[in-house]
Amino acid sequence: MRRKIPSNSALMAFEASARHGSFARAADELALTEGAISRQIGRLEAFLGVTLFERVGNRVRLLPSGERYAAQVRESLDRLERDSQYLMGQPKDGASIDIATIPTFATRWLIPRLGGFQERHPNIIVHLAERMEPFVLAGSGFDAAIHFEHPAWTGMRMHRLLHETLVPVCHPALLDKAADAASLDRLPRLHRRQNPDAWQRYAQESGITLTNPTIGPCYDLHIMLIGAALAGLGVALVPRLYVETELAEGRLIAPWPEGQSISKTFSLILPEPVRLSDGPIQAFADWLLSEVHALPRAG
Repeated sequence: MRRKIPSNSALMAFEASARHGSFARAADELALTEGAISRQIGRLEAFLGVTLFERVGNRVRLLPSGERYAAQVRESLDRLERDSQYLMGQPKDGASIDIATIPTFATRWLIPRLGGFQERHPNIIVHLAERMEPFVLAGSGFDAAIHFEHPAWTGMRMHRLLHETLVPVCHPALLDKAADAASLDRLPRLHRRQNPDAWQRYAQESGITLTNPTIGPCYDLHIMLIGAALAGLGVALVPRLYVETELAEGRLIAPWPEGQSISKTFSLILPEPVRLSDGPIQAFADWLLSEVHALPRAG
């Protein structure tokens, strides 16, 4: 069945004209004559059966129906350009994979280790994209996801990676003496917007009394909380695996107990078993699982 889609040249002429509000400026951008642009717009309007521009003398004005269509066409052309550039950037003798993951996990744990994968598989390019919420993997354009365990992944192949345990951390300068429950209650507490009750739950399980546990500034991402803690803005309740380097270097301290029950598990999610996956994603999965298995175990 033949698709009922206008020609690319007509859509490009329309998008440029809509963006500039001028056929003449669109013609300059596309290296065409103003008459050629006008003819392309006329053909597009005839194809759609809709008037897109109001013509007043030598001036044109985009009509409301044209404004809506222009936004949709611009989005489609931008996506087509991105997809084309992505394909043009594929290695001729290699492959690439697309992984969706949580941004702080990518920044603080995965990316620092990716050099090892590249050394082992120099012809495989790993593209990373941020996805804060679980999604349907099939048809998403992603080969795999690294995310929290969630019912949304039902039917997918899940491989547990790391257990996220939250721990209060702060800049050493905030404590002028030994840390105790009272010192934690005195210090400003920083919150992650998605877990507004985390400090309250931490207080309940640790037995530390916190006055007004929900008061304090909120941040969207753990990476923001870590930055705020490093800046001395307060105490952040963050996954220990994200701040191991800062703790080892003494730039952050964690003198209070960990929140054992305030935790989640990171998993690698695949559409099929590793052994049945395409070679590149199979290589990535094997490497990732070996990295996790090589980590020292607590206790």
